[in-house]
Amino acid sequence: MEEGSSRSSWTESYRGMSSANIKGLILALSSSFFIGASFIVKKKGLKKAAASGVRAGAGGYSYLYEPLWWVGMITMIVGEIANFAAYAFAPAILVTPLGALSIIISAGLAHIILRERLHIFGVLGCVLCVVGSTSIVLHAPQEREIESVKEVWDLATEPGFLLYAAFVIAAVFILIFRYIPQYGQTHVLVYIGVCSLVGSLSVMSVKALGIALKLTFSGMNQLVYPQTWVFTLVVLSCVITQMNYLNKALDTFNTAVVSPIYYVMFTSFTILASVIMFKDWDRQNPTQILTEMCGFVTILSGTFLLHKTKDMVDGSSLFLPMRRLRQEGFDLESNPLRRSISIPMDLLKHLEEDGFDPENIPLRRQDAGRSP
Repeated sequence: MEEGSSRSSWTESYRGMSSANIKGLILALSSSFFIGASFIVKKKGLKKAAASGVRAGAGGYSYLYEPLWWVGMITMIVGEIANFAAYAFAPAILVTPLGALSIIISAGLAHIILRERLHIFGVLGCVLCVVGSTSIVLHAPQEREIESVKEVWDLATEPGFLLYAAFVIAAVFILIFRYIPQYGQTHVLVYIGVCSLVGSLSVMSVKALGIALKLTFSGMNQLVYPQTWVFTLVVLSCVITQMNYLNKALDTFNTAVVSPIYYVMFTSFTILASVIMFKDWDRQNPTQILTEMCGFVTILSGTFLLHKTKDMVDGSSLFLPMRRLRQEGFDLESNPLRRSISIPMDLLKHLEEDGFDPENIPLRRQDAGRSP
C-alpha cells in the first residue's frame, strides 16, 4: 500500500513535459544540428574569401561573393527558423541551453574539416554539455499560456524589462564605438559581447513574433496589431547586428573558441532576459530552479573545457619545431635562439589559414649569422 502511494505521489510530482514543450524540444534539437554545421561551412567560405579579398575581421565584405559562405548562411537560416519555431512552443530557458549541441557538432566538424584539433578533454567538455542540457530539459518550466501579442507587449513594457533593455543598448554602443576599434582583433569577448547582448533582445522579440504567428495560424489573427510589426522590426535589426559581428569573430578567432564562448554569453543573457520578461521562475519551486542552475553550470564547465583544451592543443604544436631543432643538435636551453622561436598564436593561425606550414618555417642556426 505504501509502495503504491509513494509511486503515485512521484507520478504527481513529475508529470513530464507538455506537448508544447516536446514540440519545442524537437525543433530546438534539429536547429542545433543545422547551426552547428553552418559555423564550419561559413568558416570555410570566410577563409576562401580572405584569400582573394579583404578579410572580414579587417572590415572587408568579400565573403558576400563567396558561394560557400552563402551555403553556410542558408544552413544557419534553416536552423534559425527551427529555433524560431521552438520559441513559439517552449520557454526560452528550455530552448536556449540546447544550443550546447551545436557546440559539439561545431567542435567535431572543426576537428575533421578545419583541422582545429579537439583534445580528449574537449570530448569530456562535450559530454558535460550534454549532461547539463539534459538536466535543464527535465526540469524546465511549462510554457506560459498567452492568448494575444498584446500580452507579450505588456510584459515587454514593464519597468524591469525596460531597464534591462536600456542596459543592453548602452553596453552595445560602448562596445562598438569604444572597445572594438582597440581590442576587437585581440579579445574575442568584445565581438561576442555585442552578439550576445543583442541576441538576448532578439530572442525575446523572436518569441513574441513566434507566438503571434502561432496564434494567427490557429485562427486568431495577430497581424492586425502594431505590436507584432514592432517586434518584427526589432528582430530584423538585432539579427543583422548579430550576423555582422559574429562574422568578424569567426574570421578573427578559431571556431572552436568562438562557438562555446558565444554560447555561454548568449545563453546567460537570454535566460536572464526571459526570467525578467516572462517570469519563468515564478512558475517553479526552488528545487527546480536550483537543478536548472546546476545544469547550466555543468554546461559552462563543458564549454570552458572546450575553450581551454583548444589552447592546449595549439600550444603543444609549438613544440614540434623545437624537437626538430634538438634532433639537429641545437641546445635550446642555453642557446639565445630559444627566444626567437616563440611564434605568436594569432600569427600561427593566420599562417596556417594562408597555406603555410609553421613547422617548415626556416630557422637559422645561431652560428649561421656569424661571419666566418
